[in-house]
Amino acid sequence: MEREADPVGPCCLMVSRLLQRYRTPLTALGGALLGVAIMLLVLQLDPPAGRYDDADIQRLADERIEKITPAPPVEPEIYAMLRPSVVQITWQPAGLPAGQATRTGSGVVVDLNGAILTAYHVVAGTETVTVQFFDGTTAPGTVAQTLPERDLAVVRVRGLPSSVQPATLSGGVRPGDKVLAIGSPFGLQGSVSEGIVSGLGRSFFVEETQQVIQGMIQFDAAVNPGSSGGPLVDMNGRVIGIVSGIINPTNARVFIGLGFAVPIEAAGAIMAPLG
Repeated sequence: MEREADPVGPCCLMVSRLLQRYRTPLTALGGALLGVAIMLLVLQLDPPAGRYDDADIQRLADERIEKITPAPPVEPEIYAMLRPSVVQITWQPAGLPAGQATRTGSGVVVDLNGAILTAYHVVAGTETVTVQFFDGTTAPGTVAQTLPERDLAVVRVRGLPSSVQPATLSGGVRPGDKVLAIGSPFGLQGSVSEGIVSGLGRSFFVEETQQVIQGMIQFDAAVNPGSSGGPLVDMNGRVIGIVSGIINPTNARVFIGLGFAVPIEAAGAIMAPLG
């Protein structure tokens, strides 16, 4: 007695050949979506008799789509997402000619009411600063809150450019996690560098304020003078720390692989708790 041919066989073979043909140029997400599309096409054009109706096809497609996990954002996408929320902070110490010894640092917008989180030593010694946004516009800022023992401060501006959205803050980081540091080293706005978390629970001496800060994140993404106050960002685009400074045993003010950031959890003392 001859076995009846499986009506699904030729369809499955066609799906297999198409997926094999396009496997190389597609990402995992694109391949999965192509698989769903091909499955829908095959089931519509050549459905196994008596097995599937339109509701079954839709249910199968929904189940496949739910199982697709998009790849996390890559570094350029994370940068593009965070860059509008990163600002440059400058101020002029009293008694000095304009343009001389200007203090420069970085900050990150953390709410729509104009709150900008930065390092305390960036604004130590002043109550007002100039904030420059990613689009080149500037606004006067007021030092609203400070936490010197954690090297953190909040600067407030009256309004934000319409395209600026607050950064997402998130605690929790592990040694080996990949991170990005965004800021204005040597006044070069919007600079980004990549590295990993090298250690946790470090102590760091802040030269500008003579404070020893405990519980710091050590990382090796390149930072330099002017980077202080900028965000340290994980690969989900969340701010996990605020850059504080660097260590260089030669006393030169250049980066040699030892950067330190205040964990974002410490900011809960001067701003709303993390969501």
